[in-house]
Amino acid sequence: MENPDLLLSNYNFDLPQDRIAHRPCKIRSESKLLVYNKSTDTVSHHKFSDIEHLLPKDSLLVLNESKVFPCRLIGNKKTGAKCEVFLLSLLHKDEVYPAMIKTSGKKNVTDEYFFDDLVATITGKNEDGSFLVKFNVSSDELLDKLEKIGNIPIPPYIRGGVADEQDIERYQTVYAGTNGSVAAPTAGLHFTNELFEKLESNGIKKAFVTLHVSAGTFKPVSVDNILDHSMHSESFFITDENLKKINANKKRFAVGTTSLRVLESCTDKDSHIHFEGDIKDTDIFLYPGKDVYSIDGLITNFHLPKSTLLMLVSSLVGREKTLELYDIAIKNDYRFFSYGDSMLIIR
Repeated sequence: MENPDLLLSNYNFDLPQDRIAHRPCKIRSESKLLVYNKSTDTVSHHKFSDIEHLLPKDSLLVLNESKVFPCRLIGNKKTGAKCEVFLLSLLHKDEVYPAMIKTSGKKNVTDEYFFDDLVATITGKNEDGSFLVKFNVSSDELLDKLEKIGNIPIPPYIRGGVADEQDIERYQTVYAGTNGSVAAPTAGLHFTNELFEKLESNGIKKAFVTLHVSAGTFKPVSVDNILDHSMHSESFFITDENLKKINANKKRFAVGTTSLRVLESCTDKDSHIHFEGDIKDTDIFLYPGKDVYSIDGLITNFHLPKSTLLMLVSSLVGREKTLELYDIAIKNDYRFFSYGDSMLIIR
């Protein structure tokens, strides 16, 4: 008999459309927080700001400090037809970048796309359907150009993916540092600098990792058996200073699925985190049956049905319990997805 935890259909749930958050909570830390304590199998409901009293003493928060960059360029082809170039990464080889392109007609090598005085030229095609593009400016100049004319890449399920001025600030954590993500590490959106000060005074420290969130985080699972899913890869690194902090504290709480992906990609069975050298890639896929050694808990938003992120949460508490918690959240008017409320899992 096939393992029910490996069937995609068993990760589905019905979500009323009015539960999808199209705007963030007015005050970041006033969002709702569902707390599940695995050891006592209990659920409680709070405001996110209560987390200072809910985390165990001497805990360490591990946060992803990657910053969302304005990677959506809306412009025109030579013919005047509209086009969109969506940069997938700021990491490049010889100033050639991976990108997705939307426009009418075929897309061929040497095609040019115009965004004010910024020009993108297709130099190659990738097997996954994306393209390689080169700009008429250096890599140092490109980010400045993007800051002026690029659009923040909010997900398509939020207001049809059309960002505005408010998203520039709110689709970004207050501690964002290194440019490189095309989607926000959304569990961190609930923190404020004032809340960090309160946590610090309660003996709860923080450390940072950097994982540049790729568009693959939204890639749907389209196979019946999840083991047949081709997991997306993302680039990450940990500084020596943060690595020391993380290894000095075994009572770790990952803030978001991206932070957990970093930690679990580098951990051994003794919960020691190993990282040497420069940027690395991870395509780690966590689901029920996969042991997680690196953390004592997770802070995470509520994710899409049948998503790898829902499977990741299920690796911590089980698929049936995860869906039960999601049902509780729906019945208690929690808001879902990137701008929604959050959950604290204590193992």
